[in-house]
Amino acid sequence: MIEPKDRIIFALDVPTLERASHYANLLALHVGMFKVGLELFAAEGPLVVREVLGAGNKIFLDLKLHDIPKTVERAMAVLAGLGVSLATVHTSGGPEMLRAAVEGARGKVGVLGVTVLTSEGGNPQTISDRVLQRAMAAKEAGCAGVVCSGMEAGVVRKAVGKDFFIVTPGIRLADDNSKDDQKRVVTPGRAIAGGASHIVVGRPIRDASDPVQAALAIARDIEKSA
Repeated sequence: MIEPKDRIIFALDVPTLERASHYANLLALHVGMFKVGLELFAAEGPLVVREVLGAGNKIFLDLKLHDIPKTVERAMAVLAGLGVSLATVHTSGGPEMLRAAVEGARGKVGVLGVTVLTSEGGNPQTISDRVLQRAMAAKEAGCAGVVCSGMEAGVVRKAVGKDFFIVTPGIRLADDNSKDDQKRVVTPGRAIAGGASHIVVGRPIRDASDPVQAALAIARDIEKSA
């Protein structure tokens, strides 16, 4: 059984290696993985991956690759060589590109297909249908899982079965009334109860007065949902 804390992926959405190292050290015992995204990777490159991995942590590399299939295959082969656990491609690139990403991974890294960004609003049923279609395409291409909001995690889980990563961003605690660019948000417990295997959490931990206590509170919310 997965421990609640191991379902938490903390987003290292910071601009420098120094800040990333600070949070990686601070939260190493309280989350299961660290996400390195575009901002940090653009600033520090593979160095930040090596630093965070070197401290004994796991990494979810969220670059959302989207290009012609051969380019994505080659890029994924490079990312797989870095030793990351999970890496993302965008499902809108189509089945051939998804298969190329899986081929490039060579089983060394789990390829996750990003379905529809949580910043995108609109008709919930239309979005859910699109997410499900893209999730099925990712599974058929051999991806290890998908990224989707908690609002679609349930329908995706029902369609893909249990042995498939569903990683859910757009996580907010029940008392969080902050306004940002995330539109389709859910609580940690709701995401896991609804079918997500892991959640990506950034601001609710990073911006808390005590990030460790915030991570513990999220783990408790996950535990209550079990």
